[in-house]
Amino acid sequence: LQRIKLEGRLDRRSEGLPDSREKFMEFGFDFCYWSGDPAAPNYASQEEVFQDLGVCVLSGASEGYNVCLFAYGQTGSGKTYTMMGTPDSIGLAPRICQVSYWHLRDTKANHNLIFPLSFLEIYNERVRDLLRGAEQKKPAPLRVREHPEKGPYVQGLSQHVVTDYKQAVDLLEEGIANRITAATHVHDASSRSHAIFTIQYTQAILENNLPSEIVSKINLVDLAGSERADPQYCRDRITEGANINKSLVTLGIVISALAQNSQMFSSSQSINSVLSEGEGSTVGSQSSSLSGSGRRQCFIPYRDSVLTWLLKDSLGGNSKTIMIATVSPSSSSYNETLSTLRYAAHARNIVNKPRVNEDANVRLIRELREEIDRLKSMLLSFEMFNRNFTNLREYFLCAKKKKKRFYSTIRLLHVTL
Repeated sequence: LQRIKLEGRLDRRSEGLPDSREKFMEFGFDFCYWSGDPAAPNYASQEEVFQDLGVCVLSGASEGYNVCLFAYGQTGSGKTYTMMGTPDSIGLAPRICQVSYWHLRDTKANHNLIFPLSFLEIYNERVRDLLRGAEQKKPAPLRVREHPEKGPYVQGLSQHVVTDYKQAVDLLEEGIANRITAATHVHDASSRSHAIFTIQYTQAILENNLPSEIVSKINLVDLAGSERADPQYCRDRITEGANINKSLVTLGIVISALAQNSQMFSSSQSINSVLSEGEGSTVGSQSSSLSGSGRRQCFIPYRDSVLTWLLKDSLGGNSKTIMIATVSPSSSSYNETLSTLRYAAHARNIVNKPRVNEDANVRLIRELREEIDRLKSMLLSFEMFNRNFTNLREYFLCAKKKKKRFYSTIRLLHVTL
């Protein structure tokens, strides 16, 4: 666990209150990076971030898990730079595409990979397809639906199957160019929408004459800035800011509720394990029911915003999720930095439930084959045991006969004497 220290003074002028006293706070995360000065000895390059985070994303997807990586933070703190990068310093999304197509090039004869791509943005709580080309002039908002097994999806979102890295990067750049940006008091070209770039990592495998397909999903999410709207800007910017804040506030509520539920579950599990060890399994099971009914789990309001609805699986569901919290080193951004770090600290407590996304019928066949192999092994062990038992029985019978002959010989000797 790596530590980040925050030192500064909380600005409360927006609340009509004087600044609070200077505070020193410390947070712990899995990775902490410094990217302010390239000349600094602890500077983290895009390559280093990819090796730590991007490789985890790709390994999870190749194993069949859904993976989500999202960047959260203040405008201008480096979210889009980290996720998308620049032509001279490409970010996580193009690097993940690049390595994915290296995997495609190196696939074996019995292993086929397909990578359909999609790119959308959520602007003012409406979903727009960023890869519609000429249709973008009059975009119609897309609807979010919920599949009973696969979860939330966007109806009518275009999917683009590409065969090499250049095609993927061209689509990525096209989508970035179509994103809605505007000048704010923080940034001249601030992203005014949440963007989700999705790679459907599809693996078709032929193993033991059994075809199977594993479809995992990589969601790369670049969220809009989390700062408050400036009342001096025009109505459009204020409306955008209100919708951005609505979705981010809902995201915060969802993260807090999930973290609270995870903490409740882990604490009840630890209490039950202690009681079951000390007083037996019966007491442990009784305490489990009491702890479960004593405090009801929080309701998770996924549908309160389009963003949290689409990220439902990524937050507490069937996904391995990485959150990147970007902060500014400026003392004037102390409030936003503190808020971002608190968000990230809450998110660390969430426990997801990822599973391999393979076809149910194929999984059943594989599990039945494994069960057959296990039963065959048990039968073989039993036969070996039975054979050994038979040999042992014959040995004892033979020994018994020898003993009988031995006593007969002793009696004869005794009579002779």
